[in-house]
Amino acid sequence: MWLSHRFVPENSKMNDLDMHSQCSVDLVIDLVGGKWKPLIIYRLREGTLRFGQLQRAIPAVTQRMLTLQLRELERDGLVVRTVYPEVPPKVEYRLAEPALSLVPILESPGHWMRVHHLDLKRVERS
Repeated sequence: MWLSHRFVPENSKMNDLDMHSQCSVDLVIDLVGGKWKPLIIYRLREGTLRFGQLQRAIPAVTQRMLTLQLRELERDGLVVRTVYPEVPPKVEYRLAEPALSLVPILESPGHWMRVHHLDLKRVERS
């Protein structure tokens, strides 16, 4: 399927998107929301990582959950998985083109937190 002139994998969740009857923010959260997907995308922002490197970069995620989230991101065309025919198998992950534009969006809440963290602590003590 083609979405905005880009190829979307056949089994992607993006094939079921209804841009006319659903809020676009809801659709984005469906694709990249949750605890781990934003962190995976953020960690892959600087380039290709192997599974173990990614797991070390996000130590709180379990191996099973990381595998599931990577599969979903790959299925939806946001992550590219490359398998090299070696023993033991070498597998690398990198961001696909559409996911690269998500990086500044994911960095934005971090910037917001740096600006407002003292205000938030003040409210918490009140």
